[in-house]
Amino acid sequence: MASALACLLILSACASLEGGDRTTAEIEPAAMRAAPADLMTPAQRREHERLVASYGGAYDDPELKALIQQVVERLVAASERPDLKYRVTVLNSPAINAFALPDGSLYVTRGLLSLANDTSELSSVLSHEMAHVIARHASIREDQVRQAVLVSRVISNVVNDPNLGALAMQKSRMSLASFSRGQELEADAIGVGIAARAGFDPYGASRFLTDMGRQAALKASGVGAGSTASTSPDMDFLSSHPATPERISIAIANARQYSVASGAGTTGGERDRTAYLTAIDGMVYGDDPKEGFVRGRKFFHPKLGFTFVAPEGFTLENTSQAVLGATASGAEALRLDAVRVGADQSLGQYLASGWIEGVEVNSVESLSVNGFMAATAVARGEQWSFRMFAIRFGSDVYRLIFAARDLTPDLDKKFRAAAETFRRVANDEAETVRPLRLRVVSVGIGDTVEKFAARMQVPDRPLERFLILNGLDRESKLKYGEKVKIVAE
Repeated sequence: MASALACLLILSACASLEGGDRTTAEIEPAAMRAAPADLMTPAQRREHERLVASYGGAYDDPELKALIQQVVERLVAASERPDLKYRVTVLNSPAINAFALPDGSLYVTRGLLSLANDTSELSSVLSHEMAHVIARHASIREDQVRQAVLVSRVISNVVNDPNLGALAMQKSRMSLASFSRGQELEADAIGVGIAARAGFDPYGASRFLTDMGRQAALKASGVGAGSTASTSPDMDFLSSHPATPERISIAIANARQYSVASGAGTTGGERDRTAYLTAIDGMVYGDDPKEGFVRGRKFFHPKLGFTFVAPEGFTLENTSQAVLGATASGAEALRLDAVRVGADQSLGQYLASGWIEGVEVNSVESLSVNGFMAATAVARGEQWSFRMFAIRFGSDVYRLIFAARDLTPDLDKKFRAAAETFRRVANDEAETVRPLRLRVVSVGIGDTVEKFAARMQVPDRPLERFLILNGLDRESKLKYGEKVKIVAE
């Protein structure tokens, strides 16, 4: 599957190489107070707006933001720098990420919030990011980014090759996408101390790191297994903050020190699970319908006004660059994205223009897909064959590319049938779309993890997703009356 998705991922232009904890704004490192939104410098505002836009905008939930702000205020008061102020933004993204800028701006995605199960786990993430600010990790790396920009300019100007300069900058940003191992461990230690002194359960960090590791393993075995996280603006916390077993062990050791010092043992500190679950109850989960979403084999984009159904056996994933799909065996894959093709070029000419190698010119044919001008062709490589479609829809052309190890006539027929499902969405149909949300429900008599998994409206592996979402393992016994999270409309 990895190679199938990799070959599909490289078919379009390179995505921006943005990661967590990153910044290119020219912020004075000594100015450590986060300015209110209306008092940002022009550079700070540009960086803030860029980050928010790359993560789907800000997620507006006053109750949730109020809870996060309360946690932050407690952490600040218990930190080594109680004079610092932080501005928190919740990002409308299913990616699991959090990061901080040198000026004290904190960002957390709703994807990360959905994975946490109590305020102590949330505090572990926020205190970790605050620790990067306190230890000036972000400022140190900002200087490195500025140096990378300078190098790229020198290459562009001296060598007179802007493409080479851009490549140098791209590689530099990739190398800066993560903090060093030492910086991460230092932020972990500082963060656990801050959370413990603020009265939160210091073991929240180890629990959350464990759940992130399980989520990473689940994602790695799914559709996105072949993609490289660092090539997407939705790069997640797991890419820039690896949840290794060693790191979890260190987090537990750090927590044990603070627990012993306070005499609280392994259960000391506040978790306040009820308050946290109440705050995230009803929060949008997964894709926001405004940006398109997946339901089983169907991709639906009410804003752009089209829908498409993948062939039987495919699992889909919506990313910021394209819709990706693959079969469980990895022998077939697909990619759906959009490009601009001038009106002076026919779709058949576009398919044969060389953006993908191995096109069989005699296979190019023009056709109509539900009333839209389209063209299709076959391309063959050493290991993979492709059935490609280009469909003109409004001002864009949608590329639907199917890849197969062995493009048999029967499989090709199935790909053609799937392409025929691409159609316009009626206004009334688009208005009926509802996002998936986190629903917090109570455990009743006789309820089991299997019963709750059956209520999960997720594309695959509902039991695994339910367990990870609630920080449970397969042997966990549910208690009558306790609250759990499920995913439903």
